[in-house]
Amino acid sequence: MTEAKTGRTGGKLLADALVAQGVTHAFCVPGESYLDLLDGLYSVRNRLQLVTCRFEAGAIHMAEAYGKLTGKPGVAIVTRGPGACHAAIGVHVAQQDSTPLVLLVGQIPIEETDRETFQEVDYRRMFSPIAKWVTQIDDEKRIPELMAHAFDVAVSGRPGPVVIAISEEMQKRMASVPDIGPADVLPPHPAPDAVSRMMAMLGKAKRPLAVLGGSRWSDQGKADIRDFLLANDLPVAVGFRRQGIFDGNSENYVGDLGVGADPGLVAHAKDADLIIAIGSRLGETFSQGYTLLDMAGATPIVHVYPEQSEIGRV
Repeated sequence: MTEAKTGRTGGKLLADALVAQGVTHAFCVPGESYLDLLDGLYSVRNRLQLVTCRFEAGAIHMAEAYGKLTGKPGVAIVTRGPGACHAAIGVHVAQQDSTPLVLLVGQIPIEETDRETFQEVDYRRMFSPIAKWVTQIDDEKRIPELMAHAFDVAVSGRPGPVVIAISEEMQKRMASVPDIGPADVLPPHPAPDAVSRMMAMLGKAKRPLAVLGGSRWSDQGKADIRDFLLANDLPVAVGFRRQGIFDGNSENYVGDLGVGADPGLVAHAKDADLIIAIGSRLGETFSQGYTLLDMAGATPIVHVYPEQSEIGRV
């Protein structure tokens, strides 16, 4: 807060905003469009480790993996045009896998917008189909606000990727504004009677199946759900690329419902009289091309998911 009185460059404000959001690692391919941010990151090198990569696809996949492993937003930084295009595949992976991710993209000077200047891209249009939110920072005074909001969006509800374009000259200008820390995002909670209703359904079921998936599982969360599933002697499957959520050596583990799922498991799922899907979207891989579940709702489903819009979506 003290630096707000003396003024900082936009590049320093961006670096300090990352630190304020609790970022300890970031992955990048250096580029001329964000040299001032690199200077800012050098000034906080004792608090934030910057990993320099040789290819933007490598940097974004490292950041996406970091988000998967830690539950905190992975951070990647790339330069404009080709750099952003190379990073787009990692943004798409983060969207499909519900991974919290923040991508910073160097941008052209504001005055050259819509002149097809060197490597100019409209990132709002480019990334909008595959990101939770896309913004561009042209006013250095709004850096703390927009960066804080970006990290909130990345972890709220269904986690996912956020893309922030940072215009070139904005990073050079000075501003006297305070840093903003992360918001306290509270987890969703079931309705008061939801658990008792689920237990009543479970008590009547003869062939139940639990399926675990999703992102941002804590060690305590995995231990708690394991104890619940074992106490109720439920067969447990996991979703596509989610084998780390449940112990594959457990007698209750029945396999993964993903690409190339075991035909016996698919048959068991189709025959189930209750499916408890916890943390997983009921997407194409989970549902074996949308053939696993009866669209008319003949098989009761208890769907536990942090984003209301996913409940009943497919």
